[in-house]
Amino acid sequence: MEILSVAEMREVERLADARGLSYAQMMQNAGRGAAAIIRQRLNVLQIPRPRALILVGPGNNGGDGLVCATALAEAGLTVQCYLLKPRSDDDAVYATARAQGIFMADAQNDMRLRVFHQMLAHANVIVDALLGTGVSRPIEGTLRDILRAVSVRRREAATARPFLVALDGPTGMNYDTGALDPVTPFADLTITFHAPKRGHYCFPAAGARGELVVAPIGVAEAGIGDWRSLADSAMPISHIQLADEALVRDLLPARRADANKGTFGRALVIGGCGDYVGAPGLAARAAYRVGAGLVALAVPEALKPSLAAVCSEAIFVSLPGTSDRHTPAGASRINAWLAGIKGGAAVALGPGIGQAGETAEFVAGLLEAWVARQVELKGLVCDADALNVLAQMPNWPARLPRMTVLTPHAGEMARLAGMTIDDVQADRIGHALQCADAWGHVVVLKGAHTVIAAPERRGAVLPFANPAMATAGTGDVLAGCIAGLMAQGLAPFEAAVCGAYLHGAAGEHWRGAHGDAGMLAGDLTTLLPDVLRRITVRD
Repeated sequence: MEILSVAEMREVERLADARGLSYAQMMQNAGRGAAAIIRQRLNVLQIPRPRALILVGPGNNGGDGLVCATALAEAGLTVQCYLLKPRSDDDAVYATARAQGIFMADAQNDMRLRVFHQMLAHANVIVDALLGTGVSRPIEGTLRDILRAVSVRRREAATARPFLVALDGPTGMNYDTGALDPVTPFADLTITFHAPKRGHYCFPAAGARGELVVAPIGVAEAGIGDWRSLADSAMPISHIQLADEALVRDLLPARRADANKGTFGRALVIGGCGDYVGAPGLAARAAYRVGAGLVALAVPEALKPSLAAVCSEAIFVSLPGTSDRHTPAGASRINAWLAGIKGGAAVALGPGIGQAGETAEFVAGLLEAWVARQVELKGLVCDADALNVLAQMPNWPARLPRMTVLTPHAGEMARLAGMTIDDVQADRIGHALQCADAWGHVVVLKGAHTVIAAPERRGAVLPFANPAMATAGTGDVLAGCIAGLMAQGLAPFEAAVCGAYLHGAAGEHWRGAHGDAGMLAGDLTTLLPDVLRRITVRD
């Protein structure tokens, strides 16, 4: 499923209209589709005698709401509409709703919102059709008062609180960045049209939308399936997908019955220091669990006994001259090992590596050799302190092999991009796309609804927002997942999408059994094969 920006959605609608699907028909499809979803949901919830209050804005979102109100009334529900501003009698959707006998009131003619408060008090279903994708400034005045009253009504309901449905999105959300006005009421269900928008998967708006359902509006039948090739060439176009099992299933490598360990490639994890002993072991186990044939660890000599105990299946690249940290002398030994791997190996650089001065020199030396192609890699993942070391290098993107996979959290992303964490979080999808394009590398911006971005504005967003995964070591597991998939031949972007999805799905599996807290990063590695089986085995 594609995820669109506001501008892209407008372009889709423009193209559909040009192909004969009028804006008026799209509005009918949207409103009636929303009504069908609401009726279905009310049947599931078994709300007795539904009394729906439709909050109607002055624009197209309000038009969708009026069509929805008409369809609900036709189905026998008790429906009332409250308009932020009066509508003209020659407004077709308004006239149709009035002809259906729906009671109408508007804020402009409602002294102190008295009628509104009476309507609100008796409603057990509220449909927010006030502002759609066009919101661009803080909410003030009467609209602010209406939204606050809705929130209070839901919070202070003596019995069952009203069920709140948002059309396209809760009023006050920014559909591109996920910013949220402080007065935005949190919805139980959001019905968006044709495709999700970026803001639906960015917090704080992602936390206010409730369940997200997509309603078609007829675009698929309008003959613009390849709409990007038809779009205005001056408009920046991205290609972002919501990652799901079907997408990952199609990308995962096949598992031949006559395979041996060489069939599924080699992965090398370079990391570890005296302060972070366990991180490279987590990455190595994850690479094995997603199917890599052989995984090696290049760690300081003092760490080998501990890591051999937790990952006995791994082999080791001996690094003479090291104690509890990496030193520049180890680079030649690692490169010699890599040079001996037929077909190359995928490398995860950084788990637990630390930021000691000698370690930074070691990382710089490795990268210099790899960029000069003294050693051919099957792929490179830079994670954790390898990213922090990179951020201190001038022109660091040019010091990486092409299409390196970078796996920063928001703080690491801020250091790499020279911005603040707040800047990063203010537009996660937009910044990930822009940085991937500017840097020439794949960016995996970790966090709730992880964003995977590649050059040429290609991206994917994970459907997962799981607080149980906010624990040390989960990033090391992710790095191992991606490296293990690259070892099996997946290209960097595809490996990043699949690895991140498997990692997130394992977290969801654990959360379903145990809740929002208490996860250990090692728990994810044990669940990865179950997730792989569920995705790849067809009934």
